[in-house]
Amino acid sequence: MHLVGSITELQFFSNADLFVEFFFVLSGFVITHAYGSGARIDFRKFFILRTFRLLPLHVFMLGVFIVFEFLKLLASHKGFTFNKEPFTGQYSLSQVLPNFFLIQAWTPLTENLSFNYPSWSISIEYYMYMIFAAVAFFCAGYKKFVWCALSVGAFVLLYNNAGVLTEFAYKGLSCFFAGALSYSAFDLIKERVRINYWMYSLLEVVSLLLIVVTLNSDLTQKTIVCSLLFCWTVTLFAFDAGVISKLLKTRMFSFLGRLSYSIYLTHVVVLSGLILVFLVLEKKTGLTLAPMMGDVRYIDSGSILVNNLLVALILLCVIAISYVTYTVIEVNGQKVGRYLITARLKKVPATV
Repeated sequence: MHLVGSITELQFFSNADLFVEFFFVLSGFVITHAYGSGARIDFRKFFILRTFRLLPLHVFMLGVFIVFEFLKLLASHKGFTFNKEPFTGQYSLSQVLPNFFLIQAWTPLTENLSFNYPSWSISIEYYMYMIFAAVAFFCAGYKKFVWCALSVGAFVLLYNNAGVLTEFAYKGLSCFFAGALSYSAFDLIKERVRINYWMYSLLEVVSLLLIVVTLNSDLTQKTIVCSLLFCWTVTLFAFDAGVISKLLKTRMFSFLGRLSYSIYLTHVVVLSGLILVFLVLEKKTGLTLAPMMGDVRYIDSGSILVNNLLVALILLCVIAISYVTYTVIEVNGQKVGRYLITARLKKVPATV
């Protein structure tokens, strides 16, 4: 979000793209909690569940962006101009299949931030799930060593500018498997650590403050420091024992947590739609309502107060739309996945 003079321009939010690393660490931690502690993984079941968790909403939003490009094409025939011509660059038709199969962020041969550009991290996430499952299936006895090798190896390749995969892929692999190792550490110490409520609360607050301070800093190795902080913070909060943990278990945060995937994949189309409205109003009124600042299209109502109110309105709009996509697409997509697994199990004859 970029609104002139609003809270979106604070340094913390300007640097908040680093929270994608947090997402990868958390994903590695959670998936290891769910699947990494038991015996060999059922790869087919895992594949179906993960695919129908991520793909339905992703494909739906890809369709929305394709429709959006057609609308831009129609608008361009009416005299409206955009940053880029419809169906060019990151919105080229050649990028549809890479996006559909979630490979767009892995290879330098594709537009990594094409169409619904936040889905680059879903592209990385999806195939990391498959790598995780393959390691759990084929290397069950020494999977932690493989996780360590993947995390450290990806980190080394990232900082040596190895060009086989993208920077996104190396970041994802490094942080995801660092999250898996963090869960292993948590699993090892969770029954042995005894700290009282107030000490946990203090550690939680300090951890969050350290993240804020680091994001606002000018550290040259900010990404590395933040990634390590994220590993520590996710592990700490897994104990679920402090005042912030208690706050995060309230109904509002649980609700937003359920909607988080939808929020992540729908927010750009809301912003794009609003920018399109402001561009139309700009053309009709002659006012500068959607200025370009560098390579970024801003929204400007002409009032800082109204711009900040628009931030709140956009957030509410995204949450409302995400509730619909969650209940209609995500929930039903997961039901289809579970049905496919159940249907197959019914066909397998019982053994004596």
